[in-house]
Amino acid sequence: MSGDFEWIDEEAGPVVRPYAMTGGRTKPSSTAFDLLSMVVATGAEISPRAHLSSQHRRLLGLVGRARPIAEIASDIELPVGVIRVLLGDLLDQGLILVRQPMPAATSPAESLLLEVINGLRAL
Repeated sequence: MSGDFEWIDEEAGPVVRPYAMTGGRTKPSSTAFDLLSMVVATGAEISPRAHLSSQHRRLLGLVGRARPIAEIASDIELPVGVIRVLLGDLLDQGLILVRQPMPAATSPAESLLLEVINGLRAL
């Protein structure tokens, strides 16, 4: 069969179950993975001793440009938990960088907003 997956049929999904893709692991090696964390490949050469599965290599192909983890999981059609574990493997080998999402802007103090409103009313 061609491609990275062996399909039974469209509804059944891949023959290899997610727990097999992660070696039974359920937690990533790093806590750096938030759903909105941006992941990008470093471009570093893959060590000949690296044990990368076809899924690891597929992920590397998807993160040539920075992308959020939720988008990667959607594109690769695997559960987010599996993606986090596989990305943890790539992070450990220095093949990806993870950037945390920008914090939401803090809202101005209520007193400042009231002053602006009062100033506008005074016009």
